[in-house]
Amino acid sequence: MTTYNIAIDGPAGAGKSTIARRVARELGFIYVDTGAMYRAMALYLLRQGIDRNDEKAIEAACSQIDISLRYHEGVQQVLLNGEDVSSLIRTEEVSQMTSAISVYAPVRQKLLELQRELAGTQNVIMDGRDIGTCVLPHAQTKIYLTAGSHVRAVRRFKELEEKGQMCNLEEIEHDIIERDYRDMHRDIAPLKQAEDAVLIDSSHMTIVQVVDAIMEAARKQGLEVTG
Repeated sequence: MTTYNIAIDGPAGAGKSTIARRVARELGFIYVDTGAMYRAMALYLLRQGIDRNDEKAIEAACSQIDISLRYHEGVQQVLLNGEDVSSLIRTEEVSQMTSAISVYAPVRQKLLELQRELAGTQNVIMDGRDIGTCVLPHAQTKIYLTAGSHVRAVRRFKELEEKGQMCNLEEIEHDIIERDYRDMHRDIAPLKQAEDAVLIDSSHMTIVQVVDAIMEAARKQGLEVTG
């Protein structure tokens, strides 16, 4: 069975998940939210009170964690040891923990096998930091989706405001810049644009325009897209 894979990489707040879900729906692909899988692991570590800098404790905890994805009425759910944690993994605390622990090899290896298994059996669109470079290096279409740090901070600020959460725009942008640096300079699978990835800067683009750009990139790589 030949499957078609689309890999979307990019920094935090670039809109990868929103865009990937839209493209998946348009194409009838499975959307694999790798970030949510990492977030679920971060949530477990936070619940256990494990320090983000304690690599040995994090490695030991990996054997106690089971993370899986399922779809219920077309909506993806993230399961942590059988518990649906989809609504619990989008806090800033979890975001910061996720970025910190993603540098550790045991964490990445824990999730890599499941991600590749899905891609080998289904047409998938997968987003993250190292999908096109490490997880799915043979993906037929690769996208590097980015936006300016201030644009990303404003987007996050508005999201938090809509949820009724108190937040500070300058602090959010500072956190984003710090996270970018960590992601781009980590020893294992750093964030970078794959050589054969299409660069899309969404700073001044609508969601529809970004989706169209990705669909066009897929067409150019041989995917038959109707409409």
